Amino acid sequence: MSDPVRSVATVDRWRHLRRWIAAGAAIAALVGAVMGTWSAAQAPEGDRSAGALGNRPGASREPDRPLPDIRQYRPESTLVVAQHPVPRARYPVIDIHSHQPAPISDEQMRTVVASMDRLNLRILVNASGTSGERLTRSVAALREGPFPDRMVMFANVDFRGVGPGFGARAARQLEADVEAGAVGLGEISKGFGLMTRKADGTRLTLDDPELDPIWATAARLGIPVLIHTADPPEFFEPIDFANERFLELALYPNRRFPAGEFPAFETLMAERDRLFRRHPQTRFVAAHFGWHASDLGRLGRLLDELPNLYVETGAILAELGRQPRAAHAFFVKYQDRIVFGKDSFQPDEYPYFWRTFETADEYFDYYRDYHAFWKLYGMDLPDGVLRKLYYGNALTLMPRLPRAAFP
Repeated sequence: MSDPVRSVATVDRWRHLRRWIAAGAAIAALVGAVMGTWSAAQAPEGDRSAGALGNRPGASREPDRPLPDIRQYRPESTLVVAQHPVPRARYPVIDIHSHQPAPISDEQMRTVVASMDRLNLRILVNASGTSGERLTRSVAALREGPFPDRMVMFANVDFRGVGPGFGARAARQLEADVEAGAVGLGEISKGFGLMTRKADGTRLTLDDPELDPIWATAARLGIPVLIHTADPPEFFEPIDFANERFLELALYPNRRFPAGEFPAFETLMAERDRLFRRHPQTRFVAAHFGWHASDLGRLGRLLDELPNLYVETGAILAELGRQPRAAHAFFVKYQDRIVFGKDSFQPDEYPYFWRTFETADEYFDYYRDYHAFWKLYGMDLPDGVLRKLYYGNALTLMPRLPRAAFP
């Protein structure tokens, strides 16, 4: 027979044990919750949402296979949207920023014009500007060649060795070059300000007063000055994986301008803007949107302040195409101050400009992987804005251009 006293004691011991087990489970749950919250708090920033108790799905995972090189990863988009490629511009175009041989041969000119005709490019401005006898020969080659109304020349200035009296001499030469047929001054290269030295070995600043006679002569002659100042601000920043021009800088070491070796980007911008302010009668064209295409608000404030300033579109299409609504509004507001320029003459790249300017297409390719790893979106500009962008503003800046081909 069983002992009743022992049975009661055994039951009591089991009750106490169950209570301890339940208490232990509660403590374990509490500790787990606390540890989970602590773990989430220790997760790398970006792995969790603010206020979440756990990490995002997939946080801290590592790939189970080798990763592609940045230039190898080319995923095929599964997006299905309307596509409207534009091989030919809607209106005839004046490209104010092209680089061609100077002088150019008749054979070279025939090759260039064949491409121009397909694209609806009516006039190229050869911004590989030159001066003196070479400028005279370059203008003569165009006037006497098979297509005398399809290309014009800019003059230029060699800014090396600036010293007392340089500005007056350069101004006299500019006047002679315009008399010989040049329709503008430029492209003044980025070396001006970045690297060019004066006769005494110091850096030639963009707003050096010795150069004032040049800008005053351009104003008196009524010709525009196309000036390329600095380069994209990313070129002045550390080359790391946070720099969105990393690939370009890795491919082109000569586009790196580290602090201490070169003036800072903002130093160059300040010198440039002082130059523009000091010569309000001179019409300056800031090449490449002044490298402010990623900060249209800043560029708009500069245009508001300086009625003598224009901008051109060379080499900044990727910046415009990733902000189509803001870019559309900017082009509408400043439609009288923007001229078309391409820079490098690669005929197969022009249709990307036409498509970005003329359509509302979404998510289409850009043409150079080292400029942008993102897609483009169309700005869908109104016809009136397109006409001014493509030719109207250029005719205003350069009234000596042939006008018969433009509506």
